[in-house]
Amino acid sequence: MSYQGIRLQNQLAIDQLFSLHYFEYMNSFYFPGESHPFWEFVCVDKGDVTIGSGERSFVLTRGQIAFHEPDEFHWVRAGEGAAPCLIVISFSSDSPMMDFFRKKILHIREEDRRLLARIVQEARKYLSGRLDDPYQTSLSVRPDAPAEGAQIIRTCLEQFLIGLYRRYKKAAVPEIPAGLPPSPDKTIKKNADEEAFARISRYLSVHLSAHLSVEQICIDNLMGRSRLQKLIHEKCGRGIIEYYSLLKIEAAKQMIRDEQMNFTQISESLGYSSIHYFSRQFKKMTGMTPSEYASSIRAIAEGLPDHKQTRSIKYDET
Repeated sequence: MSYQGIRLQNQLAIDQLFSLHYFEYMNSFYFPGESHPFWEFVCVDKGDVTIGSGERSFVLTRGQIAFHEPDEFHWVRAGEGAAPCLIVISFSSDSPMMDFFRKKILHIREEDRRLLARIVQEARKYLSGRLDDPYQTSLSVRPDAPAEGAQIIRTCLEQFLIGLYRRYKKAAVPEIPAGLPPSPDKTIKKNADEEAFARISRYLSVHLSAHLSVEQICIDNLMGRSRLQKLIHEKCGRGIIEYYSLLKIEAAKQMIRDEQMNFTQISESLGYSSIHYFSRQFKKMTGMTPSEYASSIRAIAEGLPDHKQTRSIKYDET
């Protein structure tokens, strides 16, 4: 028996990575703008921002992504609502498919979020320096970086862009090959798990000012303890109380960036017994005290350097 293979073609290929950031901005942040000879996109994870390109300006809200084509001047300003969290990635690509993204503002889905999260997660292991410094002008690889990290970043980014292209071009490409239907039991379980996790997350978010126990969470959500712990661990890789604490700290970070309350008021609004306990929990989760976090974010907002250099890293570096 003889076999004849096919060559797999690249319809979209990323050549170089110039920046990869996850920013948590104060609501007073303003970046006056720049232009560069490569692509960039801005995706809003939380809050909202105003972006501009040329004479146009737009307000981006959670789940929206905007593309800036090469040599297009663009700027960003934190919105008037909640302080924003942004994912910003710039890269070069000569693929004709990229023409589709010119002047585009699109919406992402949960599967897109997972890909972006994987990219950011991998970047933390692969790249040196902080991912939250908007003025970083060069990328470098960590000495202990896994050699395969660059390829994971590239393939996830390519998959992310191709997914947006397919969805918005309405390409008639089946998600599952004919003759390989999904297992009904697995599909039902997956959907049930997604709905249960979303329900638990909403419940915890509504009760951030409370002192919830595992037992109370189980009672209020009609779920057994072992089922709850297994679900949260599968989705988050942590226990339910640790996940609850993380949501509190994320809310605290948002409040700090909004600059509407002092630390004592934030601590009280999130149900902490004292400002000292709040500070210890904040440092445990973030590696910084609330004061250090506020100073760090404020320094980013006020520390625009006088000049920039071209940012570039090739994927074949290890």
